[in-house]
Amino acid sequence: MGDTLRDIPEFIERELGESLEARNGAIGTFRALGAPDFCHVTKVNAKPGAKEVPTSGFTSSYHFVSGVDASNSASLAAYLNSLTYAIDEAHTWFSSGVAWRIRSGVYCCYNAFSRVDIRVVVKIPGGVESYAVNAMGEGRQDITPLMWQETYLSAILRAILQSEDTNNRLPGLRQLEPISDEAAEKRFFEAAEQLFFRGWLLGSNSETQVPTIVNNHLTAAILKYCKESFRFDLAVAFFEKLAKKEPEIASLLAQAYIGTDEELKAVRALYDAIQQSPQNYALLDAQSDFVRNKGRLDMALRLSKDAVNCAPSEYTTWAKLTDIYIEQGDYHNALLTLNSCPMFTFNEKDIQRVPKPARVHLPIRNYIDVDLIDEEPGHDEEIDPALLRLPAAMLRGTFASAYNLLTKLVSKIGWDELLRCRSLVFVMEEEYRAQKEAEEEFRKRGRNNVYAPVNLPSEKPRQTSQHLDPNGASVPTIKVSTESERDREEAEENVKEENDSKDDADQSMKDVPLDDLSLDDQKDNQEDESKEDSREAIDEVTRRPEEAHEGSETESEKDIEISFSFSHKRLCDRWLDNLFMVLYEDLRQYAVWRAEVQHYRQARIPYRKSGGEWQIYGDLAMRLHHRIEALEAYQECVAKKFSSKAFYQLLEIYADDGQVLKAMDAAIRLCVYQERWYQEAVFPSAVAYNLNKLIHQEGWTKVHNTLVSLDTSPTVYKMMLRVLTRAKDFQVPGHEV
Repeated sequence: MGDTLRDIPEFIERELGESLEARNGAIGTFRALGAPDFCHVTKVNAKPGAKEVPTSGFTSSYHFVSGVDASNSASLAAYLNSLTYAIDEAHTWFSSGVAWRIRSGVYCCYNAFSRVDIRVVVKIPGGVESYAVNAMGEGRQDITPLMWQETYLSAILRAILQSEDTNNRLPGLRQLEPISDEAAEKRFFEAAEQLFFRGWLLGSNSETQVPTIVNNHLTAAILKYCKESFRFDLAVAFFEKLAKKEPEIASLLAQAYIGTDEELKAVRALYDAIQQSPQNYALLDAQSDFVRNKGRLDMALRLSKDAVNCAPSEYTTWAKLTDIYIEQGDYHNALLTLNSCPMFTFNEKDIQRVPKPARVHLPIRNYIDVDLIDEEPGHDEEIDPALLRLPAAMLRGTFASAYNLLTKLVSKIGWDELLRCRSLVFVMEEEYRAQKEAEEEFRKRGRNNVYAPVNLPSEKPRQTSQHLDPNGASVPTIKVSTESERDREEAEENVKEENDSKDDADQSMKDVPLDDLSLDDQKDNQEDESKEDSREAIDEVTRRPEEAHEGSETESEKDIEISFSFSHKRLCDRWLDNLFMVLYEDLRQYAVWRAEVQHYRQARIPYRKSGGEWQIYGDLAMRLHHRIEALEAYQECVAKKFSSKAFYQLLEIYADDGQVLKAMDAAIRLCVYQERWYQEAVFPSAVAYNLNKLIHQEGWTKVHNTLVSLDTSPTVYKMMLRVLTRAKDFQVPGHEV
């Protein structure tokens, strides 16, 4: 159609400007880096110079974009101007007709530092206007040079960190190259250096409670950029200058040194920094990671305990301590430490909610080979509901990380041994119920020993009950009844039997002091507690509210001391109990799947599942750390249908194993898939990262020759060559081999 953009995704509005109003209302909901850039255009179906009627001949559309240079109004206006050349031409038989043209455009880019939305308005013909909108969606503030620098860096960080966010990916998001050459790279690091000490304003990932200057989105983006390009020398040059101002930055500098195989410099940097800030948990964690990689788990354990004591409210310190316990084989302390992890609510990525569009335009470019990415679901896409209901796939944030530690633990010791360890360190429901019954029984016996029974008058058989006056003496109360004489006699007999039983209980307990009422194995438990020195070091930090609640006992309850046989145990948090149930569901489905596979193989019968089911089985095996079974499932999945998720997993596995040919085949399909869905950015991406990994291992020449040997189409070869050319231009290690 003539009112759409060529090769660019579009969402046609029902009413003019409704999505801009939604953007104004969404600014206040952004909590971190903000939503991707928003581009809104208004088109008119009229000849240039003709009088335009506001009520007819107008249409408006919008799309999301990332990677555009947002350093000034001119660069954003240039992007809007480029859209004027992408209008589809209207084709008629006898005349060209009146063509659509862009009347105006608005580009919105969120500034995550100042919490304002930068707007650039272009009117054709006309001029360019730029202003800032506050969090309330109101006002037109002037934009300072500092705000432009903040906006530029915010846009780059979004493009880097959200490039592979498949969970919250917007449909029709157009991704352009954020850093296209070395000059742009240098500019990015200069802006990051100037705003580095304000990076904590951007927030952090969901596993960090309090953002710091070393744990925030800015440092995460820098490390990701250097790691995926295997160019840690950039990080070394960047953090060396900043570490002189703040010792805590040495934790990042040490990671960069280790990436460049300069471990002695990393040790020296950590040593100097820890002398100045001995209680900094980031430095302690960096030291722990280093000695742990060297096989010194005893030293790593000591450092991780210190990090926990320095930052008891941070999840990452507890998670690392749990992981070290698992590697040491101390599974009891691993469970206790995992139970002590502070869990945070997962915060979804910032996203802009827009009204439902009247029409969606998602064009397929002419050069895309759709046969390589056939996404049409087949007839066998019926998936077992039990597989769809697996809750582990929905875990996010700290809960997903804790579940990964739990699956790592069960992969080492098995489900039965895990349950045994769980029963030894946590209070079980049956055990708790039995102890509560024992407690009530002891309290009843204690009361019966303190309070003597009251004899009722025999001449007036009435139902009685006993109460205590403020001084502790028993006061009988008489309850007048209108029952028949027969009922009175039955009541008298019942009371008499009750008094006889109380007398027997009193006789049996008269020589037993109340202070000696305890269960038999209290002494043994105290001896066990004295042997667990490592656990006592952490228990001070992880004391649960239930222990503090013990001080709220009434005076009457303090007189009767009941000691439990599980006094050395802990109460398992509800979230960890839920993870055990999630793990049980995963293990049950995995066991059923492997049993079926084994049965069909023995019977020499083909084992048939749909492509969707194979993908779920692959994800299940990856969660449970069964890499070979996951590889088998993903291969079966892509044999049934095209699945970008399965190909991403296969590409990573093939690259780790050094299988260049298979990795190149998966990379080709994913490259075409990314181009189909408007991901024009070469880097950062999963394809570029894994190909850089192969170049680092095997050399650029071997990877390139493998691509040539596959005899792909010229279009596909050109797309893949862009990735390899970028690796050579940016001098990824191995580019000269």
